Amino acid sequence: MNHVITIGRQHGSGGKEIGELVSKQLGIPFYDNALIQLAAEKSGFSEEHFRDYDKYANNSFLYSLVRGFQYHQSATGVWSLEDKIYATQSKVIRELADKGPCIIIGRCADYILADRPDLVKLFIYGSIESRAERVAEREGITKEKAIEKIKSADKRRQNYYNYHADTKWGDAQHYNLCIDSSFCGVEKAASIICDFVNKV
Repeated sequence: MNHVITIGRQHGSGGKEIGELVSKQLGIPFYDNALIQLAAEKSGFSEEHFRDYDKYANNSFLYSLVRGFQYHQSATGVWSLEDKIYATQSKVIRELADKGPCIIIGRCADYILADRPDLVKLFIYGSIESRAERVAEREGITKEKAIEKIKSADKRRQNYYNYHADTKWGDAQHYNLCIDSSFCGVEKAASIICDFVNKV
């Protein structure tokens, strides 16, 4: 197996857990939030800057407005903090992929690495009920509050991805394999992915 695997996922679908299981079963590195830290260390910015960057994506209009203003700045030769952050994250993602087989979750990694012939693009989704149950149990909150968090997180990921990429977040046509974790469960999903990757 000599693939770079990217995982896009709905909030609460178990995408991170699935990625970690696949990482263990295939014996390759898994990069998630640690990617933010790597990017922060390389750029000299704090992790808070990277997390604040994500907050804009909660509102598609605000995100487009802010990013549109920043594009005007960069077009005039002045790069905004957010431009630098995205460029740094992209650089880190490419460097990690160049090191060899690995799993990278989120951060538009599938779009950033789209030109790689060894790329396998996955998307994990699930029913709102199963995702709410997972989030509620994990965070000790009510199912209603979990649904609110899921909708907010999914909107943030969708807006962030759709702004940067030329494809739509969660569109099955863009991925090599999409899995409903509420149907097959986390462990079976990981097993399916391993079988799939080993055969392509």
